[in-house]
Amino acid sequence: MRTMINRVVKVLTFGLMAALFFFLFGYVVMLLWNWLMPALFGLHAIGYWQAIGILFLSKILFGGFHGRPGRRSHWRRRMMERWDRMTPEEREKFRQSMRGRCGPFGSPAAEPKA
Repeated sequence: MRTMINRVVKVLTFGLMAALFFFLFGYVVMLLWNWLMPALFGLHAIGYWQAIGILFLSKILFGGFHGRPGRRSHWRRRMMERWDRMTPEEREKFRQSMRGRCGPFGSPAAEPKA
């Protein structure tokens, strides 16, 4: 019974802290917008709910607020596993093929001539 009460208290505390963070973050966005944007770009001041809307719009457009690993970390882990299985010759061949695709960066041709 005691562990169940502790669990409920932890869940309620987490929910309260998450809600507090959400409201505080929206308030900070509103303050920053109203401080910078009218002076810099001549835009209008916004209200709290408009600031929350800007946060959600930025989430949709830019994919921010990452809470869990996504596709990129999965791709990176797979690439690292492949890299670990390569021999030194295969690694050098891969590097050369990437230099050919990605331009002269890192190749001797990109170094400045004295």
